[in-house]
Amino acid sequence: MGHFQAGDVTLHYEIYGEGTPVLLFAPGGMRSAISFWDSSPWNPITALASDFQVIAMDQRNAGTSLAPIEADHNWDTYTDDHLALLDHLQVERCHILGGCIGGAFAFNLLKRAPERVIAAVIQQSIGLDNNRQAFYDMFDGWASEQQLNQPPLTKAILRQFRSNLYDQDFVFSATEAEVLSCQHPLLVLMGQDLYHPESISRGISAAPQAVLIEDWKDDPGATAGQVIGFLKSHSHI
Repeated sequence: MGHFQAGDVTLHYEIYGEGTPVLLFAPGGMRSAISFWDSSPWNPITALASDFQVIAMDQRNAGTSLAPIEADHNWDTYTDDHLALLDHLQVERCHILGGCIGGAFAFNLLKRAPERVIAAVIQQSIGLDNNRQAFYDMFDGWASEQQLNQPPLTKAILRQFRSNLYDQDFVFSATEAEVLSCQHPLLVLMGQDLYHPESISRGISAAPQAVLIEDWKDDPGATAGQVIGFLKSHSHI
């Protein structure tokens, strides 16, 4: 367990196990935090720690991580945090595993610093499919809490931040063309609901080195085994 301070940003993280590093981006929308893995269909922390060094984190302004919020913040703001944490931990290259909003975090990291990523597991990524208002509503619920925690925040600042995140297409942090140009090995665990559309998972699975698993929620043990096998098969890269 640790806290990493970078300027006015405090990031909470936890490390489990040893081996090739796997950086986790938890589900939970704007509240993406380590605790959400406990209610996930399977928990990658407990499943992977025997074979890998698992790095779990609370995203900024989620869990116990704190940071200011500015109108020009966007997906790159989160990726800056991820790269700063990897640098702090002296991790040159790692696997990444993102659930829900973690899919957007993963693809932005793949865009910004592809050389830092070995392979990625994308678990029911968020994405756009006639559901933009649902993401606005999710953001606004989180934003109302932030206004209580950070009184200087205005509705205008939060509205612009929301637009920077969710007025984009496909997985919000990357276009469909950008995802399809990804050359990294991808293991895609399919989504099938409002926030995690099946169409997005199937679209991601069209990337050159992507493999889709449809019924991954039915057998958590089998899913863990498939993820472990996938990550091990690429850990030599």
